[in-house]
Amino acid sequence: MRLPTLVKTAAAVAATAAAGTAVNDTSNRWYQRLRKPSWQPPPVVFPLAWTPLYALIAVAGARVLDRTSGAERAAFTRAYAINLALNIGWSALFFKARKPTAALAEIAALNASNFALLRRASRADRAAAVALAPYAAWTVFATALNGTIVHLNSNR
Repeated sequence: MRLPTLVKTAAAVAATAAAGTAVNDTSNRWYQRLRKPSWQPPPVVFPLAWTPLYALIAVAGARVLDRTSGAERAAFTRAYAINLALNIGWSALFFKARKPTAALAEIAALNASNFALLRRASRADRAAAVALAPYAAWTVFATALNGTIVHLNSNR
């Protein structure tokens, strides 16, 4: 992995994290009033989980980009950019728009994107795929959490 590539992927991931953080407000009245499952982690867990996940996404992206070229590299770059956009999109739909049901549909697309990214990464670099796996797993957990919140609040 080359440093210039890592700087680029880290910048893209940092921008994604910043955009998501800007719309992610768990202290607002709307979010506080939502019914949530007993198994939802406390709010402090989310930044503690996302920080290393974002670092792994940046490293994985750089590893794949440095091990691919031509059409394969271009396809991965598009898939990576779409994935980061979907990552931001979930926070915007859930927290900013306050639309958990729409966010659930969006996170389903993010899951599909994660698995497509994993598949592309595994073809180029096994270590990159291993680095992306916790992100995919966390997003599946977030999907279950989002789905449960939708279910618990369906009568509101």
